[in-house]
Amino acid sequence: MGRRAVDFGRRFAYLRVFRKTDGVPMTALPPQAAGAAPITQDVLTIPRKLPRGGRVNIVGLTRTQLRDALIAAGTPEKQAKMRVGQVWQWVYHWGVRDFAQMTNLAKDYRALLAERFEIVLPEVVTRQVSEDGTRKYLLRIAGGHEVEAVYIPEEGRGTLCVSSQVGCTLTCSFCHTGTQKLVRNLTAGEIVGQLMLARDDLGEWPKPGAPKDETRLISNVVLMGMGEPLYNFEAVRDAMHVVMDGEGLSLSRRRITLSTSGVVPEIARTAEEIGCLLAVSFHATTNEVRDRLVPINKRWNIEVLLEALRDYPRLSNSERITFEYVMLDGVNDSDEDARRLVKLIRGIPAKINLIPFNEWPGAPYKRSSWERIRAFADIIYKAGYASPIRTPRGEDIMAACGQLKSETERGRKSRAQIAAEAAG
Repeated sequence: MGRRAVDFGRRFAYLRVFRKTDGVPMTALPPQAAGAAPITQDVLTIPRKLPRGGRVNIVGLTRTQLRDALIAAGTPEKQAKMRVGQVWQWVYHWGVRDFAQMTNLAKDYRALLAERFEIVLPEVVTRQVSEDGTRKYLLRIAGGHEVEAVYIPEEGRGTLCVSSQVGCTLTCSFCHTGTQKLVRNLTAGEIVGQLMLARDDLGEWPKPGAPKDETRLISNVVLMGMGEPLYNFEAVRDAMHVVMDGEGLSLSRRRITLSTSGVVPEIARTAEEIGCLLAVSFHATTNEVRDRLVPINKRWNIEVLLEALRDYPRLSNSERITFEYVMLDGVNDSDEDARRLVKLIRGIPAKINLIPFNEWPGAPYKRSSWERIRAFADIIYKAGYASPIRTPRGEDIMAACGQLKSETERGRKSRAQIAAEAAG
């Protein structure tokens, strides 16, 4: 990890305003980005130090940040590294939420921790289970805002889709989340907390004294929920460092996929400072169509995006990039589109993940026919690229790709109506 990454890692994620040029010299920006609006918009993240009692939430702090916090709270500097390891294992390996249960710490030190720190996760507002086993969680975070996370079980693996922002600014025309106004970025703790809550629900924390079980219900994490992860880079990076730590949640970087719509100046930084797998919401083979589907293309077009992607596998030591391509009837699903896509990505180690459009109320598009999707996939496969067709999951609970939106007002109204009917 380079010096820049270390410097970033030493910062606490207290209240701040992100600037687009953080860590990216203006001269390094693509010509069409120079002088443009900030990469990471002026979105406030809430402080980790919550108002209640002034205690600091441990969840989401990197090891360096936790060490600094423990020293500031009175831990002798010579003991700080050891204390970080002990607290870390209790919180992230065993899933403990009460300092009193950290029995390898002295009683007075546990009292100190309880006085100065807390272990706080988002609140589960609702939990829905699909007929196919998919679970969708509506989570309330500080400030009363709500986001969604989705657990997708499959044979031999289980994937948790996490959110990085409340709402989204990208306004992709086929995505339901894009219709929800951006409220704010999530903190690293709120991102990590989604994984911890899912492990709570699935009963996946190990039990002291029980035989070690290598099977994992949550084997993969994808940053494909609400928001654009690269518009909240620092919190996402810190959260993934916590998730990847081998003495805690312990997910390999090859088990983590970050999906971006194409925030070009942050792509190389993702390779250097996170090193996870990368997926790109591509969805079109001409700038004219992509401008309409993914408006960020007007800032960083297909040619600029592909140039940035060519170096990613080398910088991150990843095997390949996943190109996500939603299949929209009569919009981007022709044989010509398939052939053009193959030509565009030539030379990039890649697979193309074809996503049947998941419709939502008021959606302006329709799903391509299965016959058309298979024909499209066949052209790509014959050109030498893997072209899996994603099986829609959780459609009956609006948990499928592109359907996430925290429709809390409608949910509350529905519950109120039910209560009124019951009272009548």
